[in-house]
Amino acid sequence: MPAMVNSQLPGGSPPRACAGCGGRIADRFLLFSMDRYWHTRCLKCSCCQAQLGKIGSTCYSKGGMVLCRDDYIRLFGHSGACSACGQSIPANEMVMRAQGNVYHLQCFTCATCRNRLVPGDRFHYVNGTIFCEHDRPGGGSGTLLSGHLPPLQGNTVLPDQKVC
Repeated sequence: MPAMVNSQLPGGSPPRACAGCGGRIADRFLLFSMDRYWHTRCLKCSCCQAQLGKIGSTCYSKGGMVLCRDDYIRLFGHSGACSACGQSIPANEMVMRAQGNVYHLQCFTCATCRNRLVPGDRFHYVNGTIFCEHDRPGGGSGTLLSGHLPPLQGNTVLPDQKVC
């Protein structure tokens, strides 16, 4: 969590070095986050480059990345854990997504036949449960929640990497 502090240190303490750029912090205010000091302009989200001190009082760190709340949730879900197994998802691991949930590649499977689904597969998402096209509940008359998956659409199932 970034904290704004006054850089005018009592007792003539030496100036702080910025964890972002390495330069001396001579500004009146600086940020303190992740046990390091930052220029307010240097503490940025690794994905969207938003200055974190300007958009709120929280930031997230995972896998060497500093992230705003929105990008953390986009990359790792609300908990940073797989929606199927509940285990943590490492920052450099590729993931699958459906309806705002994030899954390990090996956990994104049909609830009935346990076959692993891959990008491009048609699937059904019913009450938080994933079904392949052949095992959807209700047989042929069910509603397809995610059709054939075009790239970069809101509810797509695409592998995602650490790099934004």
